[in-house]
Amino acid sequence: PMYSPGNVVLVMFTKPEFTQFGTRDRWKTLRRYVPDSMVGKGTQIFAAPGSRNPFVEAYDITQTEGRPIERLQLADDSPEMESALNTLLNHAVVPITVNHDLESPAFYDEVQMELLVNPSYPDSEAFPAIAAEVVHCRFHAKGYNAGYTREDYDLHAQSISYLLCRRYVVERELPNVSVVSEHYESLDPQERKKILDGLQDMSKQIGGAIEYNIKPQQKAPVIPTPRRNHSR
Repeated sequence: PMYSPGNVVLVMFTKPEFTQFGTRDRWKTLRRYVPDSMVGKGTQIFAAPGSRNPFVEAYDITQTEGRPIERLQLADDSPEMESALNTLLNHAVVPITVNHDLESPAFYDEVQMELLVNPSYPDSEAFPAIAAEVVHCRFHAKGYNAGYTREDYDLHAQSISYLLCRRYVVERELPNVSVVSEHYESLDPQERKKILDGLQDMSKQIGGAIEYNIKPQQKAPVIPTPRRNHSR
C-alpha cells in the first residue's frame, strides 16, 4: 500500500510472481536488505517525483534477507478482529441498524441512508462485506453525491474491500474485473489515475485507522519532575 497504483500495476504486469515489493531503501527501513546475488534481478518502477532517474529498481520480498516482516492477521472471534470491525463501522457516515433477517452480513440502504448489519455471520465473512458497504456509504455521502448509483460504485467498493482483506490476510474473492473496461474505457489516463489514487487513499485511511486502534501509539513516559530541596 506504500506505492502508487501505477507502480502496483506495472509490477503486476512485469513481475506477476511478486507479492510484496520495495526499493532497496524501502527494505532497509524494514531492516531487510538485497543480497549482492539479487542486485539487478528486480524490476523497474517509477521513481518518486523530483528524482534524477525516472525509474528505480524494486525487489520482491523473496529477493531480500533480514528481519521477518510482521503482518497483522485478523482471525475470527479475536480482539483484533473485533477492534477492526468496530473501526469499519465507525467509518460509516450513516446510522447502523442490526437486522437478523438480512441475507448477507451487511448492506447499505441508499434510500433510507442506513447501514444494515446481520451479526450472525462469522467475522471472516462480515469483515469484507462490511468494508464494501461502508465504502458505499462514504461514496454516497448522505445523498450529496448526486451521481451515486450502487451499480456504478460497486467495483470501487469491492476493490477497497479486497485491498483491506489482502492487507489483513482475510479471505475474499477477487472483485468482478470483467467490468473494468466498461468503467474506464471512456476516461483519459489522468482521470483513471485520479480514481485509482482515490481508491488507494481511502483504503490507506481505513487501514491506518484499523492498525491504530489495534496497536495504539504508545504514549511517551511521564518523567516526574524532581522536587527541589527546600531544606536549609
